[in-house]
Amino acid sequence: MKPLQVYLDEGDLERLERWSRERGWTKSEAIRAAVRALTRDPDEDPVLSLSGMMRDRLPPDCSERFDQYLQETFVAEGSTTYRRHGVQPRASRSRR
Repeated sequence: MKPLQVYLDEGDLERLERWSRERGWTKSEAIRAAVRALTRDPDEDPVLSLSGMMRDRLPPDCSERFDQYLQETFVAEGSTTYRRHGVQPRASRSRR
Protein backbone atom coordinates (compact mmCIF):
# COMPACT_ATOMS: atom_id res chain seq x y z
CA MET A 1 0.00 0.00 0.00
CA LYS A 2 1.02 3.57 -0.58
CA PRO A 3 0.27 6.44 1.82
CA LEU A 4 -2.20 9.16 0.87
CA GLN A 5 -2.87 12.43 2.65
CA VAL A 6 -6.50 13.60 2.61
CA TYR A 7 -7.92 16.90 3.85
CA LEU A 8 -11.47 16.83 5.26
CA ASP A 9 -13.58 19.58 6.75
CA GLU A 10 -14.56 19.14 10.39
CA GLY A 11 -18.05 17.78 9.63
CA ASP A 12 -16.77 15.12 7.22
CA LEU A 13 -14.04 14.13 9.64
CA GLU A 14 -16.50 13.79 12.52
CA ARG A 15 -18.82 11.65 10.39
CA LEU A 16 -15.91 9.46 9.27
CA GLU A 17 -14.68 9.01 12.84
CA ARG A 18 -18.18 8.17 14.15
CA TRP A 19 -18.90 5.75 11.31
CA SER A 20 -15.55 4.01 11.73
CA ARG A 21 -15.82 3.82 15.52
CA GLU A 22 -19.34 2.32 15.37
CA ARG A 23 -18.03 -0.50 13.18
CA GLY A 24 -14.67 -1.00 14.85
CA TRP A 25 -12.81 0.08 11.72
CA THR A 26 -9.91 2.45 11.32
CA LYS A 27 -10.47 5.61 9.30
CA SER A 28 -8.10 4.20 6.67
CA GLU A 29 -10.19 1.03 6.34
CA ALA A 30 -13.34 3.11 5.93
CA ILE A 31 -11.76 5.29 3.25
CA ARG A 32 -10.43 2.27 1.35
CA ALA A 33 -13.90 0.65 1.44
CA ALA A 34 -15.49 3.88 0.17
CA VAL A 35 -12.97 4.16 -2.68
CA ARG A 36 -13.66 0.55 -3.70
CA ALA A 37 -17.42 1.09 -3.57
CA LEU A 38 -17.25 4.29 -5.60
CA THR A 39 -14.91 2.95 -8.27
CA ARG A 40 -16.24 -0.61 -8.60
CA ASP A 41 -17.35 -1.68 -12.06
CA PRO A 42 -21.14 -2.18 -11.91
CA ASP A 43 -20.67 -5.61 -13.51
CA GLU A 44 -18.67 -6.69 -10.45
CA ASP A 45 -21.41 -5.71 -7.98
CA PRO A 46 -23.70 -8.70 -7.29
CA VAL A 47 -26.66 -6.52 -6.27
CA LEU A 48 -26.38 -4.25 -9.29
CA SER A 49 -26.00 -7.22 -11.60
CA LEU A 50 -29.30 -8.61 -10.29
CA SER A 51 -31.11 -5.33 -10.86
CA GLY A 52 -31.09 -5.80 -14.63
CA MET A 53 -32.85 -9.16 -14.37
CA MET A 54 -36.21 -7.49 -13.67
CA ARG A 55 -35.96 -4.75 -16.28
CA ASP A 56 -38.33 -6.34 -18.81
CA ARG A 57 -40.87 -7.38 -16.16
CA LEU A 58 -41.51 -4.00 -14.55
CA PRO A 59 -43.90 -1.32 -15.81
CA PRO A 60 -42.17 1.72 -17.30
CA ASP A 61 -43.64 4.03 -14.60
CA CYS A 62 -42.61 1.80 -11.70
CA SER A 63 -40.50 4.48 -10.03
CA GLU A 64 -43.27 7.07 -10.03
CA ARG A 65 -46.04 4.68 -8.95
CA PHE A 66 -44.06 2.28 -6.73
CA ASP A 67 -46.31 2.68 -3.67
CA GLN A 68 -49.43 2.03 -5.72
CA TYR A 69 -47.99 -1.12 -7.31
CA LEU A 70 -46.79 -2.35 -3.93
CA GLN A 71 -50.25 -1.85 -2.41
CA GLU A 72 -51.91 -3.63 -5.35
CA THR A 73 -49.55 -6.56 -4.90
CA PHE A 74 -50.36 -7.00 -1.23
CA VAL A 75 -54.10 -6.63 -1.83
CA ALA A 76 -54.00 -9.15 -4.69
CA GLU A 77 -52.12 -11.76 -2.67
CA GLY A 78 -54.46 -11.69 0.29
CA SER A 79 -53.52 -12.52 3.84
CA THR A 80 -50.94 -15.13 4.69
CA THR A 81 -51.42 -17.74 7.37
CA TYR A 82 -48.41 -18.71 9.39
CA ARG A 83 -49.60 -22.06 10.69
CA ARG A 84 -47.61 -25.17 10.08
CA HIS A 85 -49.30 -27.85 8.04
CA GLY A 86 -51.16 -30.42 10.12
CA VAL A 87 -51.22 -28.29 13.27
CA GLN A 88 -54.67 -27.26 14.39
CA PRO A 89 -55.10 -23.87 16.03
CA ARG A 90 -55.86 -23.99 19.72
CA ALA A 91 -59.39 -23.17 20.70
CA SER A 92 -59.68 -19.92 22.58
CA ARG A 93 -60.47 -20.30 26.21
CA SER A 94 -63.42 -18.40 27.55
CA ARG A 95 -63.22 -16.86 31.00
CA ARG A 96 -65.58 -18.18 33.57
